Amino acid sequence: MDIKTFEGIRTPFYYYDRNLLERTLDAIEACTAGTPMKVHYAIKANSEPEILRIISSRGFGADCVSGNEITTAIECGFRPENIYYAGVGKTDEEILTGIDAGIGCFNIESLEEIDILSDLASKRGRKVTVALRVNPNIDAHTHEYITTGLKENKFGIDMRILEKAIRKVKESENLDLGGLHFHIGSQITVSEPFKILCERINDLKAKFRLDGIEFRFFNVGGGLGIDYDNPDENPIPDFATYFSTILANLHLDPGQEVHCELGRAIVAQCGSLISKVVLVKNGLEKSFVIIDAGMSDLIRPALYGAHHKIENISAEDKPADKIYDVVGPICESSDVFGKDELLPETHRGDLLALRSAGAYGSAMASRYNMRDLPGHIVK
Repeated sequence: MDIKTFEGIRTPFYYYDRNLLERTLDAIEACTAGTPMKVHYAIKANSEPEILRIISSRGFGADCVSGNEITTAIECGFRPENIYYAGVGKTDEEILTGIDAGIGCFNIESLEEIDILSDLASKRGRKVTVALRVNPNIDAHTHEYITTGLKENKFGIDMRILEKAIRKVKESENLDLGGLHFHIGSQITVSEPFKILCERINDLKAKFRLDGIEFRFFNVGGGLGIDYDNPDENPIPDFATYFSTILANLHLDPGQEVHCELGRAIVAQCGSLISKVVLVKNGLEKSFVIIDAGMSDLIRPALYGAHHKIENISAEDKPADKIYDVVGPICESSDVFGKDELLPETHRGDLLALRSAGAYGSAMASRYNMRDLPGHIVK
């Protein structure tokens, strides 16, 4: 990371490596070319317009979870028919935004939502494609806040009432059942949960075929994790294993498609939060590096207990032989980025990089303590 690139830029800010993002997209295209796999980028991971335009230029679809995400996706070049809209609490206004834009699919998460969407589509005189989000009760073994496929979660339709949901969709003149949608969690770094998901989908596919119900596509969601500890050794996720696991274990008929919603896996490694050291506070037992970035700029450590690799990019040529707690300026005890971090001797004015911050970093930033939002550069 060339520190000269950052001269004169006000900290804290997000730095995005365009070359790495392009290489990541290349890797996805290489794995999915000639397959029935369609990739939708999960905009909630990072909605910076410049990032969105790079991704949309490759022809990827978009996974949206709000009306504003739909509008932004279209403004940044995503084709409406390739936009899928998920979420447990879509408002009437947001649903109408999607209907009026002609998006490709609404992912429905409850029996009640079927009635609401059918009514709104009827008022617009439209027939819209839907997928039913199924809660498959699969433990992805991730943090409880990012596990979404267990029966205790708020997401999705319990498999025990799925047949009833399908009947309701079929009875509506304004809804077209396109497929089934799943999402079991995030930051999944082993293949087994995806294999189990494919088995559940195969069972459901066989069950409903007996009732004469066919699906055009199955959406397996996202969830592929990244290597937060070694971003330089593993800058691009193992897409080959991920896609081959799904394609090998999901029994598709000719003409059927499988969709996925990758977010973190696409943008996380290309982003770093760059922050300046305000001061080094030497206590009796600990030394604290206090930086000008806080949990308002990158909330993952405070929210999930997540850890991002921390580097002193002003002292890359010096040995990492000092131990510090790296903390921010926010008036919260949880405003801590790392404890007992091994860094080169660090001084006021040094620049630190919090790596692998391209996903759920700037997108979740706030103005808590009336702080300015972090800026960003893409180079």
